[in-house]
Amino acid sequence: MAQQPGRPPAGAPHAGFAAIDFGTSNSAIALPAPGGGVRLVPLEGAHPTMPTAVFYRADTPAAQAEPERLYGRAAIAAYVDGVDGRLMRSMKSILGSSLLDQGTDVGGGRSVRYRDVITGFLRQLRHLAERDTAGPALRRVVLGRPVFFVDDDPARDAQAQAALEAAARAVGFDEVLFQYEPIAAALDHESQIDHEQRVLVADIGGGTSDFALVRVGPQRVRRAAGRPDRRDDILASHGVHLAGTDFDRHVELAAILPLLGYRARRPPRRGESAASAATAPEVPSGVYFDLASWHLINTVYAPQRVAELRRMRDWYADPRHHARLMTTLDERLGHALAAAAETAKIEVATRGQALIDLSLVERGLASALAEAQAADAIEADLARIVAAALETARLAGVAPAEVDVLYFTGGSTGLLPLVERIGSRFPTAARVRGDRFASVAQGLGLHAAAVFR
Repeated sequence: MAQQPGRPPAGAPHAGFAAIDFGTSNSAIALPAPGGGVRLVPLEGAHPTMPTAVFYRADTPAAQAEPERLYGRAAIAAYVDGVDGRLMRSMKSILGSSLLDQGTDVGGGRSVRYRDVITGFLRQLRHLAERDTAGPALRRVVLGRPVFFVDDDPARDAQAQAALEAAARAVGFDEVLFQYEPIAAALDHESQIDHEQRVLVADIGGGTSDFALVRVGPQRVRRAAGRPDRRDDILASHGVHLAGTDFDRHVELAAILPLLGYRARRPPRRGESAASAATAPEVPSGVYFDLASWHLINTVYAPQRVAELRRMRDWYADPRHHARLMTTLDERLGHALAAAAETAKIEVATRGQALIDLSLVERGLASALAEAQAADAIEADLARIVAAALETARLAGVAPAEVDVLYFTGGSTGLLPLVERIGSRFPTAARVRGDRFASVAQGLGLHAAAVFR
């Protein structure tokens, strides 16, 4: 379990403070508001959130020590516009993995460590916050964290939090505290109610599905003056390392990559009947799983791997599958396919169907995704997420019928089948939707105000 936050060290000098929701897909910052309370920082124009994305420009002059970087929407726009470089997303998912200290090619003959990518993004967030305050340097921070960075591995989970803390200290924060993201969301909900409730927070974002069963209410706020961590009000927390990016991967494998040969079978060999082709081995699937995983996409572009896949043309019964795969590798379209899968998931959630344009791979190529197909693709993940919600209530010793409110936050709670599946297991609970992208940051800010003031 994560280190629970407490009060800052006795005698700590006054300094500005911030709360940062460093999300898998989007990030946000909360700062103290004049007259009390907290406010969200406008990060890109009026937007209070920005995509957790970094673009490294490959055309940075060699004499420049570090490659030029773009962040957030500007990073995604550069990638979409075809600027030569490397887009990095879902960096949070690397925390706790063996990739953290590995280098990755960002173009122009340069390589960066994944750890440094995360540090650079936090430095940008701190810069944006300090630009907004125009006041003293921000030296204290509360960072949100999932209930589990890594499932069923306490040692790696602790390493993930330690890595994130080290990155925060490297960019200038002297005091670093953590709070669970679903608990932060509960604090945001608490600021809007007038009576005590038992709230099951479902914080389902890009990388994790986190739950917390928390007692909230105005009286509990007043009682919290001497215990700002509110640990007595946290009945249970639980989570699984499954969420939006996993849904995107399943959508891509189900609706896009079969057109490139995923799960295709090899043609009959000499002496085999055409009927035997139905039971022939499938083509190797490793390249397709890597294409569907953001942080592994660039590994498929290695020259040796591309050459090996090019030699496998005869493995494909349908030569169009191999041709499309090679176009994807030669044109480096992996991230574009992943983005198309994410867009299709959102369209299905809002409209019930999606038409996926794949003309970048082949003129006129497209794939249709229906709601039933999308639901089937993510069924196993949905079942595990619902089980995690029920396990949270069990750990708290609270029957599902005793939960007063289901509070939904996080980008993936826009997926209606997911919300309905969780809601059906807590039928008497009222359903409340928080700000999918900002409620955690707002709650982290309230917590930071409590512990640092």
